[in-house]
Amino acid sequence: MNKAKTFIQKITEGIQEKKGKNIVIADLTAIDDTICNYFVICEGNNPTQVAAIADSVSEYVRKETNEKPFGIDGLRNAQWVVMDYSDTLVHIFLPETRDFYQLENLWADARLTQIPDID
Repeated sequence: MNKAKTFIQKITEGIQEKKGKNIVIADLTAIDDTICNYFVICEGNNPTQVAAIADSVSEYVRKETNEKPFGIDGLRNAQWVVMDYSDTLVHIFLPETRDFYQLENLWADARLTQIPDID
């Protein structure tokens, strides 16, 4: 398994640990001039769960890959938290915020992979 796939697997495990739902991985590697190679998008039911998912992702990734996010934004109101891992951005939304921004649809050429919910 290559480094990017392993990295995304650890992010996914961190999301699933806190029951994050509707996980989508957007592979942007085939698109020129993007800000990163991958988006990992998911949602939590409420701000407390969104923040817990961010903590879990941070912990899983650090423990397994020794990487820390360059920045985390949005924790104050926890409607949309973004974690910046340079080549990978993790977006954790409340459902209504995700519906509003529809990040998955911004890059029509991205290859999207849906991860089934656990439960």
